[in-house]
Amino acid sequence: MKQKIFAICDLEEAYAFRMAEYIMEKVSFPYTLHIFTRTEELRLFSEGNEIFILLISESAIQELNMKLNIPNVFVLQEQENMQEREGLGNPGYQCISKFQRPEQIIRKVAEFMIGVDGWEEKSSESRRQMKLIGVYSPVRRCLQTSFALTMGQLLAREHKVLYLNFEWYSGFSQMMHKEFPADMLDVLYYFKCAREKLSLRLPSIVQNINGLDFIPPGQASLDMQGISGEKWLELLETLERISDYEYLILDLTDGMNGLLELLSQCYKIYTITKDDGFAMAKISQYEKLLQVNEMYEIAEKTVKCRFPFFEKLPRDFNLMTHGELAGYVKAIIREDLYEEQAG
Repeated sequence: MKQKIFAICDLEEAYAFRMAEYIMEKVSFPYTLHIFTRTEELRLFSEGNEIFILLISESAIQELNMKLNIPNVFVLQEQENMQEREGLGNPGYQCISKFQRPEQIIRKVAEFMIGVDGWEEKSSESRRQMKLIGVYSPVRRCLQTSFALTMGQLLAREHKVLYLNFEWYSGFSQMMHKEFPADMLDVLYYFKCAREKLSLRLPSIVQNINGLDFIPPGQASLDMQGISGEKWLELLETLERISDYEYLILDLTDGMNGLLELLSQCYKIYTITKDDGFAMAKISQYEKLLQVNEMYEIAEKTVKCRFPFFEKLPRDFNLMTHGELAGYVKAIIREDLYEEQAG
């Protein structure tokens, strides 16, 4: 089947390429992307090719001055009340303000396209396998989330990485001083009710911090607690199919369904330990649980991390790649992840 075409036309070359760069890096739209910075090029191209989606600036569509035989036209509005001006009042055009971030523009395109039939997911052929990295410890207050975020941000310097936090009370909104418009509960909703549209919804849900993509953790809800291990694994397989992430970091916690199932599918598992008696007793009980359930592969893939005393830790999520903890995690990535892959 011939792949559909997503075209961008803007007379500002820098803007057109910045938008295209965002789409290629962050979005999993199932279309071939074409960029035009001159309307004549777009006109000639459209005569011999069927464009399914066109994102075009207001100035470009005025210069083009012709009716476009394209089913989905999104006009980047440069002035207010554009639809009311003579010659541009086409009911088939969707107007979006140009002066906002690329992710906001694409989010609006994605929201409209959810209601359009006939799209297909981008082929997963030649896509790299997504490696699951599990971070879990039965020991509390052991810097597990700090470790996971630091590893994710460091890996994101050279790879495309997604981070998922499964804590009941993650505190992300408070730490980042931000309310998220959507979170993991929205992902679960679309996964259950409109799975074929999840690839269009995902870009509007994913957030980014210092280069690391993450899905905001769901607020405390029985909906999260009721997800089985089988369903979690099915969701992760779907994320692998509809995205191009190379690493998925799972920040796991006690009390969630499917903990052992998720750990068993991880490429590498990092368990943080402490020297005090309570911590050692919890680790021992956890290891006995693995033995009783014959989950020997989990123990084999586990790397125990016992941190030295860190005098100062970053208070800002954007600063996780700086400081003593970051130096420790860099050594783990270099010596444990990269060297093993090279070998």
